[in-house]
Amino acid sequence: MGSHSRPHNDTAGGAIDRKRERERRYMMQMLYKNADELSTKMVQRLLDKKILEITDETAIRKIFHELFEKLSNMEEFDMLYKISPLRQLVVDPNFLSLYVTQYICEDLVENDKVQDVYGDDLEIYEVVESVLKVLRPKD
Repeated sequence: MGSHSRPHNDTAGGAIDRKRERERRYMMQMLYKNADELSTKMVQRLLDKKILEITDETAIRKIFHELFEKLSNMEEFDMLYKISPLRQLVVDPNFLSLYVTQYICEDLVENDKVQDVYGDDLEIYEVVESVLKVLRPKD
């Protein structure tokens, strides 16, 4: 039987996919490990930048903590579906920051502890990314 060989460009594409998947797993692990610290920083930054107006900081911090733990086990399809409206928001986006931005705009805004969410998608993304950028692996 003859051996099956893949075209050279398929090998390069596979290497890129494997690297992207390793980075994704690393970021998810770091998010889970640091969920408590990151949820505290996230709420504080959103309040400082006047993105969120809330009635109970502890409850919102708990919501973010639970979200960060849940994200670490989320299927890639579910995540991609959630962030699809924002994929073109910035060049080289952090997929976790996109997800959290969309979560704030769609889901968190409905919480009874949230009085209002201010800013457009880009402003919210930039605040979220300012907290979650520490999760990106260094090249």
